[in-house]
Amino acid sequence: MSRPRVVVLDYGSGNLRSAQRAVERVGADVTVTSDATEALAADGLVVPGVGAFAACMSGLLAVDGPSVVEQRVKAGHPVLGICVGMQVLFDEGVEHGVQTPGFGRWRGVVERLHAPVLPHIGWNTVQPGDGSALFRGVAGERFYFVHSYAVRRWDDEEHAAGATVTWAEHGEPFVAAVEDADGVLAATQFHPEKSGDAGAALLTNWLEALR
Repeated sequence: MSRPRVVVLDYGSGNLRSAQRAVERVGADVTVTSDATEALAADGLVVPGVGAFAACMSGLLAVDGPSVVEQRVKAGHPVLGICVGMQVLFDEGVEHGVQTPGFGRWRGVVERLHAPVLPHIGWNTVQPGDGSALFRGVAGERFYFVHSYAVRRWDDEEHAAGATVTWAEHGEPFVAAVEDADGVLAATQFHPEKSGDAGAALLTNWLEALR
């Protein structure tokens, strides 16, 4: 069986090479590029992200990221967002009183967590939604988080119908991962590429959707 072709979208955010290495280790051929044509043609697209929501959105707009994701989702071609790469898929982010529009793929606002210690750095358990494909075999494992902002509220009637939502808690519950009902668009607030064997298993589960 041939190895799936994955693009890690380069829009000026950090953490690209660690995402590339992690996906390569679990069985894909990976290219890091900002080229929209390559991103559209790949079997899978990874949208990573670290830092501020507004800065990541600026970089993504510069490489036509929202259009690339929209076209891939419409065509049924899988996309995985990581950390801020997950956050930008929602309606907007609010940082230091500044509202920045996101992709609007999912309803919701990325806000500062209410927690005694921020940023939330370290390993945490999650509570996967029923039928999660990403967390198959790793539902009880810990994953590595680095963030101060997250989606704190989710209402199935207002958000993506039929989506599988995974939760974690740091000071309060927050959305740790989302998988669309058809499995095409998925994202994690944590970093699977930094989450050891559990993260590798999750990425392997994601690659299964590409075969």
